Parts: sequence; C-alpha cells; structure tokens
Amino acid sequence: MIATTMVAFTLGGLTMWPLVRRLRNRLTDATWQLEHDPVTGMLNRGGLLAAHATLAKAASSQPVVVVLIDLDDFKPVNDTHGHDRGDDVLAAVGGRIADIAALQGGAAARLSGDEFAALLPVRTADLARIADTFVTLIAQPVDLTTDGTPVTVTVTASVGIALAESTDPFEGVALRRADIAMYHAKHHGRNRHAVYEPGMAMPDVRRRRGPRLRDRRLSNEATA
Repeated sequence: MIATTMVAFTLGGLTMWPLVRRLRNRLTDATWQLEHDPVTGMLNRGGLLAAHATLAKAASSQPVVVVLIDLDDFKPVNDTHGHDRGDDVLAAVGGRIADIAALQGGAAARLSGDEFAALLPVRTADLARIADTFVTLIAQPVDLTTDGTPVTVTVTASVGIALAESTDPFEGVALRRADIAMYHAKHHGRNRHAVYEPGMAMPDVRRRRGPRLRDRRLSNEATA
C-alpha cells in the first residue's frame, strides 16, 4: 500500500513538473517584460528606476552620473524607410548606448520613442569625455537592408549629462538635470553634448517640441 502510494506520488510529481516549469518560465518572462523595452531589449523606465534604487542602496553616499540622450530629427528615418527599419536603427543605437554604459559599470534604458538614458557610477570627473563618447558612437552609420537593398542610415544625438547624489529623487532631480543639459545641447546645434551646471535652466518651452509625458507627470505630482 505504501509502495503504491509512493509510486503514485512520484508519477504525479513527474507529471506536474513540466507544468511548474512552464509557469516558472512564464513568470520569468513576465518579470523581464515589466522592466525591459521590447524593441531594443534595454531596460525601460521602470527598469532604470529599479537600477537606480539598487545603486542608491549599495552606495548611498556616492554620487551618480545620469545621461539623457535624444536622437536628432529621427522622424525622417521612419518616414523614409518605414517603422520596422526605424526600429532596427533604434535597436542598433540602443546597443551602442548599452555597451558604453556597461563598460562604465552602469545601466542603460530606452525611456520612450527616440529617447534613451544611462545611469553610471562615478569613475571619472571628466563628464564631458563620457558624454562625447555617446555622441561619437551614436553618430556612426547603421547598415540596414530595405526591400533587399543595402541602406546606410546615420543619426545623431543631443546628450545631456549631470551629476547627482544617489539619494536624490531620480526623475525629479537627477534625470531633470540631465534633461536640462540635453536641451542646451539641442539649442546649441545638436549632435553634441552639454554638461549640467548649477543655475542652468530649461530653455523656453516655445523652443521645445512641447511638454512630454514625463514633464506633465511631474507637474501633476507637484500640484497634487
């Protein structure tokens, strides 16, 4: 009787194991999707916030470097080559951004559309050199194939870089500083970088593309 019960239990366990494994894999996939961008495979905004929280916990007394990257005039790429090829360009550029961040011991994310960000530990005081690395590598040509025809696409980026304490609110302070610096890079000709300095202010809204979702969300939180 006991032997029969043990055999039945073992067989039942063997039968359930594939189901348990499938459920575990689905949970892993769902967790990955919550923190990653499906086009580039990079972290998304939520994933970058989680990375910042981890970094702040591990090095609460250390500053961090935040980089905000906005591709210049990306819309013509989609208009000329289609959104699928545009996604290929975003994936290629995102890979370069992620590689630079990884070499610096940090993390990178696609925030939305053609906007990316990187979070880096402080390894050097030369923020301009880091920012220029992003500008230079992003501007390298991307080779694509459209309708069987090889095509080379080149995009540039405006990059803002800022230093913040790891305990500062990420979106309200760290990313905001990088955002201000990025718009200064846009204002001074694009395909370049700007380093945030105390006293820097956001350019007049009329010179920008209009408030983005992040700007509206922060405004709503401030008035709530």
